[in-house]
Amino acid sequence: MTQQRSNISPFLLKPLLRGGIPSRQRRHTLPASEFRNLTPEDAISVFEIEREAFVSVSGLCPLTLDEVLHFLSLCPELSLGWFEEGQLVAFIIGSGWDKERLSQDALTTHVAGTPTVHIHVLSVHRHCRQQGKGSILLWRYLQYLRCLPWMRRALLVCEEFLVPFYLKAGFKEKGPSLISVGHLQFTEMEYSLGGRAFERRNSGC
Repeated sequence: MTQQRSNISPFLLKPLLRGGIPSRQRRHTLPASEFRNLTPEDAISVFEIEREAFVSVSGLCPLTLDEVLHFLSLCPELSLGWFEEGQLVAFIIGSGWDKERLSQDALTTHVAGTPTVHIHVLSVHRHCRQQGKGSILLWRYLQYLRCLPWMRRALLVCEEFLVPFYLKAGFKEKGPSLISVGHLQFTEMEYSLGGRAFERRNSGC
């Protein structure tokens, strides 16, 4: 599958001419920024960010390193990483799902070719938090999913304190999740990708 890339490359301002004499040349640069599908080679960087983000809060990781490798091998097209200067700063990992609601099996399962993506985890590097990167990456990911012609919706589960974040992104509550991990209880959220033909035509797909 073709990987979508978005690059912000360094650029150089041309010298201004004043009476035929070049002015002092000024160099302006922006950090190189890239959004792309993840690969198994990114697994360790993914897991390090995930472990720091989630273990400090809940004591648990949504995905183990083996599960990260599992999904990035089976369905890399359902992942998206944000890289700055070649370093991973935020990521999303998803997999295919074929039932109306997420169940415990969804935590480790990928069903190929289905119209539903299960978003397992969204995480941002600790040095890049409180900058809006999670919201930006989620928006980019949902736009990317709209470019996959078979995709119709995204599902995820989250703790109660994250519900407002996903509501703001356009998700709707489906109610208490059937999934539980240890002592944690979750709310299931759904984002509809159907009926978005206008947005697809105007999203660069």
